[in-house]
Amino acid sequence: MGDYQIIGQRPIRPDATDKVTGLANYGADMSLPRMLHGKVLRSDCAHARIVNIDTSEAEKIEGVESVVTGQDFFHLKPGGAGDIARDNLAIEKILFHGHAVAAVAAKTLSIAEQALDAIKVEYEELKPVMNLDDAMADDVILHDYEKSTSSNIFARDERSAGDISKGFDDADEVVELEYNTPTVHQGYIEPPACLANYSATAQSTLWSTTQGHFPLRDSVAAMMQMEQSQLRVTPAECGGAFGGKTAPYQEAIAMMLSKKAGRPVKMCMKRAEVFQACGPGAASKIKVKVGCKKDGSIIAAHAFVAFESGAFLGAPLGGGMRSMFNSYDIPNIQIEGCSVYTNKPKVRAYRGPGAPQATLAAEGAIDELAARIGMDPIEFRLNNAVRKGTTTHTGTFREIGLVQCLEAARDSEHYKSPLKENQGRGVAAGFWHNGAGTSSASINMNSDGTVALATGSVDLSGTRIALAMIASEELGIPVEKISSVVADTDSVGFGGNSAGSRTINATGQAVAEATRVAIDEMKQRAASGWNVTAEDIEWENGSAVNMRSGDKMTAAEICKDAPNTGGPIFGGFTHNATPGLGPSFSVHICDTEVDPETGKVTILRYTAIQDAGTAIHRDAVEGQMQGGAVQGIGWAANEEFIYDEKGALVNPGFLDYRIPLFSDLPMIETIVVEVPNELHPYGVRGVGEAPIIPPLAAVAGSVSNAIGVRVTELPCSPPKILAAMQQKA
Repeated sequence: MGDYQIIGQRPIRPDATDKVTGLANYGADMSLPRMLHGKVLRSDCAHARIVNIDTSEAEKIEGVESVVTGQDFFHLKPGGAGDIARDNLAIEKILFHGHAVAAVAAKTLSIAEQALDAIKVEYEELKPVMNLDDAMADDVILHDYEKSTSSNIFARDERSAGDISKGFDDADEVVELEYNTPTVHQGYIEPPACLANYSATAQSTLWSTTQGHFPLRDSVAAMMQMEQSQLRVTPAECGGAFGGKTAPYQEAIAMMLSKKAGRPVKMCMKRAEVFQACGPGAASKIKVKVGCKKDGSIIAAHAFVAFESGAFLGAPLGGGMRSMFNSYDIPNIQIEGCSVYTNKPKVRAYRGPGAPQATLAAEGAIDELAARIGMDPIEFRLNNAVRKGTTTHTGTFREIGLVQCLEAARDSEHYKSPLKENQGRGVAAGFWHNGAGTSSASINMNSDGTVALATGSVDLSGTRIALAMIASEELGIPVEKISSVVADTDSVGFGGNSAGSRTINATGQAVAEATRVAIDEMKQRAASGWNVTAEDIEWENGSAVNMRSGDKMTAAEICKDAPNTGGPIFGGFTHNATPGLGPSFSVHICDTEVDPETGKVTILRYTAIQDAGTAIHRDAVEGQMQGGAVQGIGWAANEEFIYDEKGALVNPGFLDYRIPLFSDLPMIETIVVEVPNELHPYGVRGVGEAPIIPPLAAVAGSVSNAIGVRVTELPCSPPKILAAMQQKA
């Protein structure tokens, strides 16, 4: 690890005060003069053809300024922007319960709601397809308006290495298991909200709660058939996302309403709408078969992975297959996967999309093998762990920290602590490749010695302060003198979604390079003043140092005189990082207690261990680890979407969809491992995805050990646990 002055510290976040005092501006806080309020009419069925939509009575209501239906986007053919439009607003068919049918913009919310009641919709109801088995049977085809479509399975993939048949023939022990996981919600606090202001003669503007305002601009512009330069998007503060706000839900609808009305339109979802229509985490069915030798060497692994996609393309097949078994050196491996349409909302990402489900199955089989040969589960994993130079189905690893994470788990006080009757301990390892992509940053050196840092990466978890810390480390000036902001789409170069653990990796590199451009310019200015060359100048602790004379000139001094030496000092950089080159590994330990009479699961103790590469802001890193663990615990223990026989969601809210409460949880203990990523200037590995990947397996493994039978269906709710215990008996 480097000898850093700022990196690794815990400075106060610049957004902290506004957020805790209520001054921060979220999507619902935005307003403009003459603003209208938009509302959406949603379907009460899950699968139907739209026969007719009559909006005439709604249009007659005083105060209603515009009405939009799918026909306003009918010109967009299926695929690409057309699919996004059909997801946002039904055109030919209703494809999930809560699918938007029409929208109105009115002077008040009450008038808008009155108008929705006046819209008449005629449906031809169809049988809904609500689970993977029924969908893969292809008895009912969801996208039958596409003449070329004859199956609900729209994508298949396969990854393999070695000779899988010989591998199993040579195995001393073989385990076969099938796992099922439900549809789940990301659990973000803030419902999506936006404010659209269309202009036919000037630039249209959009404010939105989004994880990526540049991709959002591109999508909305495509749906509105606008040039990208005609639309300016500003991200509001984002009150949680976790992958659920990577695409538009209502922004194009608001823009079309604004276009028709000639006035700004604001739209804010209610909580029930979020559950009904916003992209959830994918349900899955995964079959695994794993074989090992008596010495604990895993020699063969096979998996079939099926993910629900919802009504449109969205299943996290790539993430699941990429992560499966990728923590282990297995010579013979085959993974087959498919993505499947169902009558549910289009699936969106959920922290490490696909990996938690895949890891649940893989780690469950590994636990079972370790038990059969009588080997400690961590030692079994260490015996097979990938290291630098190991080649798996995803490529060859550089320097990585899985072994260090496993050793930290094995040596922890938690792992060595005793258990009581009806208690169990689970351990699981997880892998995430870490995203990358395009990021941009600009550095403006002010004449008073302060710095303005702008990036195009939405701040979801404290990235503004972390990026400012990178600039501070480069410049050698206090982080308090750096203003770090998320700029709109016209004020900084393109930046991808804040997703996939890419921001500090990709945007951090852009910040470092942009800062170095500014430093080079300041060195040149100082060199000119001293009548030497830039090669004679070194940058040390916030100052240009003349290596010939020993003279120093601070950044503040250089910038104060900048108007007389060539003008303002600026640094800009756009970086396109390669995904997967700085992967993360995490290992979690979970202790549970199961009530043998009720089946209730209590989380007793939980420890998250993770290789962060280099922890930039330690509070943020530990918070990401704790947050991911809590979300994974909820996924494993309580959470699931429940649909009735007609495909209607019956628990669309946090009263009936139960995320963990503080009273449900112990303090999440953290151990940060730092094995620097050699391809990042500060050794960073993304930390946002990996913490949610082991919990499903760790909790399920712990419960399995507590009750003495393998739990293969989530969540570990009392009815499921009691049924498993009765099956054992």
